[in-house]
Amino acid sequence: MPDLLRLENVTAGYGKTVILEDFSLALQGGETVAVLGRNGVGKSTLLATIMGHCALHSGGIEFAGHDLAKMPIHARAGIGIGYVPQEREIFPSLTVVENLVVAARPGAWTMPRVFGLFVELAACRDRRGNQLSGGEQQMLAIGRALMCNPRLLLMDEPLEGLAPTIVEKVLAAIHHLAEQEGLAILLVEQRVDLALASTRRAIVLDRGRATFDGDSATLRADPRRLAIAMGLHPRTAPETSA
Repeated sequence: MPDLLRLENVTAGYGKTVILEDFSLALQGGETVAVLGRNGVGKSTLLATIMGHCALHSGGIEFAGHDLAKMPIHARAGIGIGYVPQEREIFPSLTVVENLVVAARPGAWTMPRVFGLFVELAACRDRRGNQLSGGEQQMLAIGRALMCNPRLLLMDEPLEGLAPTIVEKVLAAIHHLAEQEGLAILLVEQRVDLALASTRRAIVLDRGRATFDGDSATLRADPRRLAIAMGLHPRTAPETSA
């Protein structure tokens, strides 16, 4: 099976500042990957580089046979990449419905299906983005990405700042998208325990390079190995904060 996404020897960052260095990744359709690491090691930069928001200094990025290095940022959603940014970035003056409509592209994901996944959004469909709670905004950000009908979903810390009940709902949605819908997912998440439980594969970044690339279950079963991969002292192994 050909890779859905491939990064080869990518060096990227912001302006002249290098964050990712000689990084390679191959991702197949339907594969779920947790991207872990301490703050500032390049996790969010990885997603931003795929979306074209960072300077690509060297290396190549291909998605479904398309050369992303030569593709405008706005065109990437059109070929099947959905992006849920850390800041959510929903349109504050638009209603829930309008936020979804503006991202809509032909495909299986429609507004009724998004409302079926997140019933809370259906109840506040006529409220503007700046009238939503943090949890509702997060669900809307995910729903908007789905309205692009992606094959790959990039999620940057989707659980940040959410109440426990909303965390459960978002995790259930991620599980559904991976297991029932067959979406490929790159999940950046500070909640290491939850990220590993929600994915089959994990990549640990340190200083822009991968220190581990393997089964999520392997790291879940070996906290000491996880701590070492993340550059932490083995005695801090039980900690779950990235």
